[in-house]
Amino acid sequence: MNDPRIENLARLLVRYSTQVKENDKVMIRGFPLEPLATPLIAEVYREVLKAGGHPYIAVDLENIRYIFLTEASEHQLQQPDLVSKMVAEQFDVDIRIGCDSNTRSLTSVKPETWRMLARANADTGDTWSRRSASGELRWVVSRFPTQAYAQDAGMSLIEFSDFFYHSAFADSEDPIAHWEKMQANQERLVKWLDGKQHVKISGKNIDLELSITGRKFISCHGRGNIPDGEIFTGPVEDSVNGKVRFSFPCIWSGVEVSGVELVFEKGKVVQARAEKNEEFLLAALKTDDGSQYLGEFGIGTNDQIKRFTRNMLFDEKIGGTIHLALGNGYSVSGSENKSAIHWDMLCDMRAGGQILVDGELFYDSGVFMI
Repeated sequence: MNDPRIENLARLLVRYSTQVKENDKVMIRGFPLEPLATPLIAEVYREVLKAGGHPYIAVDLENIRYIFLTEASEHQLQQPDLVSKMVAEQFDVDIRIGCDSNTRSLTSVKPETWRMLARANADTGDTWSRRSASGELRWVVSRFPTQAYAQDAGMSLIEFSDFFYHSAFADSEDPIAHWEKMQANQERLVKWLDGKQHVKISGKNIDLELSITGRKFISCHGRGNIPDGEIFTGPVEDSVNGKVRFSFPCIWSGVEVSGVELVFEKGKVVQARAEKNEEFLLAALKTDDGSQYLGEFGIGTNDQIKRFTRNMLFDEKIGGTIHLALGNGYSVSGSENKSAIHWDMLCDMRAGGQILVDGELFYDSGVFMI
């Protein structure tokens, strides 16, 4: 018999997050697929059928991505992923479930390899973003608890499973009701922010100013991520000034870069350093022109998530934190920044951090003040 939390999660992903309807073409992707995750994939497949959609399965097997990234020629690396291209262009729904058995399997991949891969799939990413922003493509990214995720978070698998399902409200009788409550709370914040212009962020490790003139804050309440819980926007590209030291390791493609400090002038990163894997950070900043600018400023709102797990799907949602993303912005927020990367970095605001919006105190020590 399945864990009822798995069944709740599958219903949540299909009925609420992506709202699958009759005749929708639905891609269900597992990356990489661990045998333990099969029950969730199967339940999602079943729920899509119940909704009248047409489900398709695409899974990455363990080590396949590593083989490609370490053995493919430059010519092969420069070819776009045709499955992802097809999903971006033709599908109605994209459901992606991470179930890694080893989150460090790609840490030895060279930065230039990642750059080639990102550039090869940039057009696909643009298409995916455009159709997503217009509502033509509905999507959600989630996880299935594995030993690797549990180890990264410093938990047992049982503890991590409980943490994961709790963070998604999948352990409750009516998960959708919880997400609808979050939606109502966050839409109040987003409405208040509409039309505002200037943001000042200050705290122990941050002193930044940026413009949100003409930009839109987006409420994330379980439609695109499970778990979810944030509001975000795209800062005006040349408006960011100041400095930040990120509170937690910044992880990209399994590479952990810790002690990251950035200085911005007129939107651009002009100084960057890290205590660990600084070379990787500097290489990422050279991906393209857009990788040196912010594509996102977000505020985590999920109070079910209280600890750092080394998994940004959870970590950027931690209540009492903010995150800044280097690289590509989301057009739905008004961002015009284009890049082959989108790298979220996290700053804890719970010990005295403040956000002022047009001179008014909006947020203090992890608490919204309006």
